[in-house]
Amino acid sequence: MQRLTIAPRPNWKLKAHEYGFNFHTLLGEPYWREDAYYSFSLAQIENDIEAPTLELHQMCLHAVAQVVNNEQRLQQFCIPPAHWDLIADSWRRQDPSLYSRLDLAYTGQGPAKLLENNADTPTSLYETGFWQWLWLEDQLQAGLLPAGADQYNLLQEKLIERFRQLKSQFPDRLLHLSCCQDSSEDRGTVQYLADCALEAGVANEFVFIEDIGLSKRGTFTDLNNGEIRWLFKLYPWEFMLREAFAEHIYPSKTQWLEPPWKALVSNKAILPLLWQLFPNHPNLLPAYFENDPKAEFTGRYVKKPIFAREGANISIWQGDQPILASDGPYGAEGYIVQSYTPLPEFNGRHALVGSWLVNDEACGLSIREDSSAITQNLSAYLPHVITP
Repeated sequence: MQRLTIAPRPNWKLKAHEYGFNFHTLLGEPYWREDAYYSFSLAQIENDIEAPTLELHQMCLHAVAQVVNNEQRLQQFCIPPAHWDLIADSWRRQDPSLYSRLDLAYTGQGPAKLLENNADTPTSLYETGFWQWLWLEDQLQAGLLPAGADQYNLLQEKLIERFRQLKSQFPDRLLHLSCCQDSSEDRGTVQYLADCALEAGVANEFVFIEDIGLSKRGTFTDLNNGEIRWLFKLYPWEFMLREAFAEHIYPSKTQWLEPPWKALVSNKAILPLLWQLFPNHPNLLPAYFENDPKAEFTGRYVKKPIFAREGANISIWQGDQPILASDGPYGAEGYIVQSYTPLPEFNGRHALVGSWLVNDEACGLSIREDSSAITQNLSAYLPHVITP
C-alpha cells in the first residue's frame, strides 16, 4: 500500500460539472483530490481486504440473529421497544438489502481491523462506483499510470445487478428514493442510485424526506399523493424510529431500502457484541460497552457514541485523558469503547479504507484521508489503483 503523487487531469472540474459531480468541493475545501492516489497489490486486495470483508459481513449477520429476539440486547442497541417487532419481523422475512461499507484500518501489512460497519446510509457511493473509475480510465489514457493498472471496483456493475434482482421480487412497484434537503452529497448519492436503478429497468421517482406525507389510510405518500410502497431512504433508522411518524412505519407495509434489520448492523453496539461472539478474531479490535467492567485498556482506546456517524463525537483516550475529540450531536444514547489502532499515515495524512458490499458481495474500495486521526464528513476522497 503506497500513496503516490500524480498530475491531476487539467479539465477534471469541467468534467465533474458535466457529469453532475457538484460536491467535489465542500465548504471551500477540496473533497475530491487527484493529486495523489493509493496503490495496492492484487494480493493485498484479495487477501487483506476482500476476503476479510466477506467474513466480517457474515459475522455481522450472525450477530443480528443474536439480537432480534433478545430484549436485553435490543436495549443495549437503544432500539425503542415499540419497534422491536418491526426489526424482528424484517429479519425473519429476510427483507432484502442493497449495499453497505465496512471502514477498515489497514496499513498494507497484517490484518485489516474493523472500525465500524456503515450498513444503513453509507455515502461516497458515486465517487467510488463511477468517478474514481473514470479517473482511472483518463489517467491510463494519458499514460500517467502503469500499463495494466486496474481498480478494485465492481460497485456500479453490482448495484445494477442487485436492482435487477430486486425488480424480480417487486416487479410492479415504483421505487421512490429520498434524502434530506440540506446535503448536496446525499442528493448526489441518491441520484446515482436512481441512475443505477433505471439502468436495471426499475422505474423510480425522487422525493425529499421532508416532503413525504401520510394518507388517511396510514400509507406514506409523495408530493403527488402517490403511495410510497418501496422506498430507498438515505436517512438513518435511529432517526426514523424517533420521529413523530414512527408509529406508522410498521403498519404502512412500505418495503424499505435499507430494511429495518439494518438498524442493528449499522449500530456501534454491534462492535462489542462481535468481540464477545468472536474473541481475538484477527480482523476485530477489542470493544466493550462503556459501563462494562472488562472495558479496561492499558494503551489508547476510542470512545464512540452508539449512534455516531461521519466521525462525530469520536474521542481518542489515554487512561482517563482525552487526546483528540470531534464535535457532534451524539452521545446521549450511550457509548462503546474500542481499542485504538492507528490509521496509516502518509506525509501527515491518515488514510481510512472503505470496503464496499452490494448485498452479500464484496465489490469495491474507497479511500478517505485527513490530517486528523479521526475521519469525518469533510475528509478528502482519493482514488486507488491495483498496480501490476
